[in-house]
Amino acid sequence: MTGTQQRTPAAEVVARPGRWLALSVLVLAVLLVAVDATVLGLATPYISEDLKPSGTQLLWIGDVYSFVIAGLLVSMGSLGDRIGRKKLLLIGAVAFGAVSVLNSYATTPELMILARALLGVAGATLMPSTLALIRNIFHDPRERSLAVGIWGAMASAGAAVGPVVGGFLLEHFWWGSVFLINLPVMAILVVVGIKLIPESKNPVPGPWDLASVVLSLVGMIGVVYAIKEAAAHGFRWDVAVSAVLGVAALVTFVRRQLTLKSPLLDMRLFRNRGFSGAVLADLLTILGLAGLIFFLSQFLQLVQGRQPFEAGLAELPAAVGAVAAGLVAGVVARRFSVRAVVAGGLAAVGLALAALTTLSQSTGYPLLGAVLLVVGVGAGFSFTVTADVILSSVPKEQAGAASAVSETAYELGAALGIALLGSIVTGVYAGFTAPPGTPADVAAAAHESLGGAVESASGLPAAQAQELLTSAQTAFVDGLQVAAGVGAAVLLTTAVAAWFMLRGQSLES
Repeated sequence: MTGTQQRTPAAEVVARPGRWLALSVLVLAVLLVAVDATVLGLATPYISEDLKPSGTQLLWIGDVYSFVIAGLLVSMGSLGDRIGRKKLLLIGAVAFGAVSVLNSYATTPELMILARALLGVAGATLMPSTLALIRNIFHDPRERSLAVGIWGAMASAGAAVGPVVGGFLLEHFWWGSVFLINLPVMAILVVVGIKLIPESKNPVPGPWDLASVVLSLVGMIGVVYAIKEAAAHGFRWDVAVSAVLGVAALVTFVRRQLTLKSPLLDMRLFRNRGFSGAVLADLLTILGLAGLIFFLSQFLQLVQGRQPFEAGLAELPAAVGAVAAGLVAGVVARRFSVRAVVAGGLAAVGLALAALTTLSQSTGYPLLGAVLLVVGVGAGFSFTVTADVILSSVPKEQAGAASAVSETAYELGAALGIALLGSIVTGVYAGFTAPPGTPADVAAAAHESLGGAVESASGLPAAQAQELLTSAQTAFVDGLQVAAGVGAAVLLTTAVAAWFMLRGQSLES
């Protein structure tokens, strides 16, 4: 929100009883959706062993959840504005719990991909509803900043806590248990939320445009699929078709929104330089965080040989940094400036990724822990302040649609982080040379993924198995170094762009 805008009128600043208890219920949903975006990182080797997916299927299992959420968030945010955000949140919570069971008991890679996609549909109903409800529960700007800070801290922390929770469960149960933890939390959310969360919606919402829903979903998934496949396997005819279809759908979506009396997303919001800058910063902050967490999980287990729970604990500094920064981000942004906090956060994540270009199989934990802490602090500052800017930029009647923009940036960033950085890692990794004498089927399995190399090497003589594993691990680390360098360049460039785009922005006092 620009400094020229007025403080919220006194008549609107009414302290709602029980608002902090209501917030505690809302952040449960945020925490779970964020945990589910990264919990698969540690479970990947177990899923590879059990379901035997190909390298491409493994990437889809990892990121289809975020792709579907990103494609549906705008539609669901607008739906919440129309039918009621509380109602949509509770429906989504029940669906999220039910589909979690399907994820737990998937028996094939194809079923797992479908289950993750359905979980994404349910997740898309939760995230924009929570942030929009915060906008309507907290009318005082400073209280709202703290509430958004807590919300942002849980979103960022969830991405980092996922590996810890997943690691504990994987050491004591089977991989499907990482999804079953959703059930008791969702039950609490529904039971308590019915009593504590107030309903809110747009009093004059207009119709929900199904054509726009389809266009946004097709456009988002088409473009992201094309990027992922082109990065991983090169430019093919199906990639070109997907890219053209996706771009055409998004262009049509934008044009349609500009002609509708009650659009799903008011495109005029993007004319505000600060709003657009905040959305861009959102997307690329999470790109760096999610991509780093996903691949460090595999590095810690499959390269350095840590147990799942130990690997999860090793990633905890990212959660600590994100929570600490998120809670004070509003105060710091008012003390200094929005652009200083956001650009500084982006630069911190970029420099941390740059440090990983020196990564090797023998890299000690002090460097890794420091990198993760810096990434968490940077992401916590940047993501929380940009969410506050986005939410404060619109009337509360449009809170769902504005929240959906912020959440779309978050989920698309998570998906692209795994897809783009993952495709770089996979592309470099696939080029390693198997030792002479390695059976063709073993070499093929090893080239699919590092998890495949670990599993297939177990059937070889000890010396040959060690040679194959060393080659595969070296290639994986090489890919991680290249991906970290690319990620660092993107984040540092965005930090510079944010400095200029967020000029003059300030939070409400």
